[in-house]
Amino acid sequence: MGSEYAIEMKHITIKFGNLVANDDVTLQLKKGEIHALLGENGAGKSTLMSILFGLYHADKGEIYVNGVKENITDPLVANKLGIGMVHQHFKLVENFTVLENIILGCEDEKMGLLRMDKARKKITEISSKYNFDIDLDAKIENITVGMQQRTEILKMLYRDNNILIFDEPTAVLTPNEIDEFMEILKNLKAEGKSILFISHKLDEIKKVADKCTILRLGKVVNTVNCEDCTKEQLSEMMVGRKVSLKVDKKPATPGDVVLKVRNLTIAGEKGHKDKVENVSLDVRSGEIVCIAGIDGNGQSEFVKGLTGLMKVKSGKVYLCDEDITYATVRHRNMGLMSHIPEDRHRDGLVLDYSVAKNVVLQQYFDKEFSKSGFLDKNEILKYTHQIMKEYDIRSSNGEYTICRAMSGGNQQKIITGREMTKPHKLMIAVQPTRGLDVGAIEYIHKKIVELRDRGIAVLLVSFELEEVMNLADKILVMYEGQIVGKFDPKTVDLNELGLYMAGSKRMNLEVA
Repeated sequence: MGSEYAIEMKHITIKFGNLVANDDVTLQLKKGEIHALLGENGAGKSTLMSILFGLYHADKGEIYVNGVKENITDPLVANKLGIGMVHQHFKLVENFTVLENIILGCEDEKMGLLRMDKARKKITEISSKYNFDIDLDAKIENITVGMQQRTEILKMLYRDNNILIFDEPTAVLTPNEIDEFMEILKNLKAEGKSILFISHKLDEIKKVADKCTILRLGKVVNTVNCEDCTKEQLSEMMVGRKVSLKVDKKPATPGDVVLKVRNLTIAGEKGHKDKVENVSLDVRSGEIVCIAGIDGNGQSEFVKGLTGLMKVKSGKVYLCDEDITYATVRHRNMGLMSHIPEDRHRDGLVLDYSVAKNVVLQQYFDKEFSKSGFLDKNEILKYTHQIMKEYDIRSSNGEYTICRAMSGGNQQKIITGREMTKPHKLMIAVQPTRGLDVGAIEYIHKKIVELRDRGIAVLLVSFELEEVMNLADKILVMYEGQIVGKFDPKTVDLNELGLYMAGSKRMNLEVA
């Protein structure tokens, strides 16, 4: 009789320099079970799953797959053993199509020529089965982060893996997509697949997971049945203290207009309709204006237009009464604009730079950090150390750690710490808490409210409705590149908000 466990990881230990990422960790995944892995940023969750998938090799410990001890030397071995993984940071080739990425590594070929028809048919069937609407011929560089996530999931399902690892799979999905994804997990479980599921979202864990293993500082704190624990108990085990995600804030006292946008239009791809169409809005000092909506409705392009990452077709953008419509990115950064981008890898960090270099990326030429054309390393390290301490950024080699080697949550904290600390009058934040644990989310929410109370203007783009309702002083709904609704979070009903997000209702607004 075979083992009841699909996966057993016994006494796993791995070190990176002085950092013990996993310290004598034991994890057991039963066949046909959804087992959640919960922990703070840097607790060792992704590292543990990377060991199981063959990306890292443990210093100590053993791995059993279906009761047999295995030496998983690389991802190809993991795939042969039926183990698939959707990574937190996507493993996609940007100039390949969706279809090419899905079949990469297991191509069907004859006489040296690729045969795509069979693969296309199989992927189309999988997409239809799981309700994944995706253009197989689109290039990765041209699709949204949410669509890239779908590509990763399809890549794994295409390989018929029976043991599935999901590392923060819903971090980039909209609320509707998350609900659909939860159903997908349940369906996969019903088909007999065994699932390891890393998430910071306690609602999701409670909704789909059978068991949950909690890690803190690389060690197992507990393994529990999810139905026996409340969200509050799980978060306390994870962080080691009680956590509240209800934001405590006094009423806003808006001042002068800091960001003024008038009739902004951003072109779509050739032959397609405009991505942003005639948007006008104001964001005042001392208020948080939140743009809500389903991903892919022009929010990303709108923010890129404001921050100089995308060309504007027509319209005007003013920052503190200065026309910055065609200003450089550096001028905007020096002109008191801060930006937490949607894609932390593409637009937020230089991954092969150290933490210290990334922290002063926009300020290294300031007098504070350079003298006579030479960088003042002591001042840079001192400034970085302060940010790392304040934002609880964990790394193996302190300020010298290369960002590529850090967890996604800690990378997000670097960007958030940098943008909130540097001088600014406008904060544009897109998904600022993406991939963060509940303790870090609580802290970032407080910092955003602090910015507002100091007179900073905050434009927040979030797909988390709970975050929108918690933080916003004013909610704007964007649908198909237009602002279709303007609401007071104290009086709006979530169902009403949903109708505007889906395009079923709209207001006529000259300036939002």
